[in-house]
Amino acid sequence: MARSMLAGMGAALADLVLPRTCAGCGIPGAMFCAGCAELLARPRPAAPRRVPWGFPPTAAAGAYAGPVRPAVLEFKERGRAELARPLGAALALAVAAVVSAVPGPLGPWRPVTLVPVPSSRAGLRSRGRDHVRELTVRAVAELRAAGVPAAEARLLRRRGHVRDSAGLSVAQRRANLSGTFQRVATRPPPAPGALLVVVDDVVTTGATLTEAAAALAAGRPAGATPVLAAVVAATPRAAPERAPQAHLHVVPKRSENVCRGPGDRLSGPDGRD
Repeated sequence: MARSMLAGMGAALADLVLPRTCAGCGIPGAMFCAGCAELLARPRPAAPRRVPWGFPPTAAAGAYAGPVRPAVLEFKERGRAELARPLGAALALAVAAVVSAVPGPLGPWRPVTLVPVPSSRAGLRSRGRDHVRELTVRAVAELRAAGVPAAEARLLRRRGHVRDSAGLSVAQRRANLSGTFQRVATRPPPAPGALLVVVDDVVTTGATLTEAAAALAAGRPAGATPVLAAVVAATPRAAPERAPQAHLHVVPKRSENVCRGPGDRLSGPDGRD
């Protein structure tokens, strides 16, 4: 009890020294305001302008522009781990959208396995954490709360040396990432018949998702359901304006620190928790 009291006092002192502001637009009072959250509440199909061969069917919760971009960067590069909740919930919406497009019955829900894109060693060293896995864990929790039999499986690992992609052209990015990922066994393995969904924070050129999907698809039987992908945000050139409705939707609830929108709970198509 003393420990929880100290933690609460620490949080209060932190708010005095560093007042809580929206990671997207900077207004005080919420870590991610309702207006910014709304930008990640409409999942849509996403693909780069020049679609690489083998690019998987992909959905994004929103566009990597405006307030969404600084929010993702605050979480990814500046250690605002509390943003895993709203951003992870947005990722869950994107997963629901891309899964809902797969032909076949949806009830009972088909098992879904989320496969996080593994961070590079340099990224892990600089950040001290695997931010994509944090988003994946949160997204799985949101999907399960909505009744979807979702799970995480770390089926990919990086191999070889990959240059920093900043400043590289589209062709250079693809060449840089070619053969980067290798599928590995996990225990327990994905549920039989589970849909595999590669998840990442942002899609830009599509090179990462393409390579990850290719590694997961290697060795799968002919006619198997294709590997899917979902991201929190897509660069504007990769984000069409029209969006299909996901089979999961946000159920608003009041929260002192998290605004209504992707940070709230998800429910099934009939509105039940």
